[in-house]
Amino acid sequence: MHSNLWAPWRIAYLRDLDRKREVAGAPPTAPASPVNFLAAYWAAPQDDVRNLVVHRNEHGMILLNRYPYANGHLLVALGDGRPTLSEYEPVQRARFWELVDRAMDLVERVLRPQGINMGVNVGSAAGAGLPEHVHAHVVPRWVGDTNFLSVVGEVRLIPEDLDEMASNFRQAFAAPAKRG
Repeated sequence: MHSNLWAPWRIAYLRDLDRKREVAGAPPTAPASPVNFLAAYWAAPQDDVRNLVVHRNEHGMILLNRYPYANGHLLVALGDGRPTLSEYEPVQRARFWELVDRAMDLVERVLRPQGINMGVNVGSAAGAGLPEHVHAHVVPRWVGDTNFLSVVGEVRLIPEDLDEMASNFRQAFAAPAKRG
């Protein structure tokens, strides 16, 4: 049996997003993010440490999410930004999934979480904060990491400094990977 959780307050939030886009002169379906930070980071490899990039190769990059859902939340993106995975050639998609695999291995080795959420949000309606540049989220999870702080207080507790976490990931990336 399924039950529904009704949250009528949520519609006010969604309408306010549309109102803010209209005030800014953007259509309701415009991306929420005015700047494609992934493209900017890709174009500036000299700023990888400042931008929390933990690995880059000729195809794409793995970086720490500056606004994480959980400690160690990584983003994975190809350098060539497109709105959907289907817009990439098969070889590019393979490179994307190789980077996702490496990110998952990093999370497992560095943080030893009890689980991992991995996902790709395609389009604004699906939750993509940067709909013009598809990317994957690799989120380490622990039993109880969604607690009263996030549920009631709408606050996420991130126990480790982002620069320190990025450094830990970079060090682990330099070590041999667990999987081939």
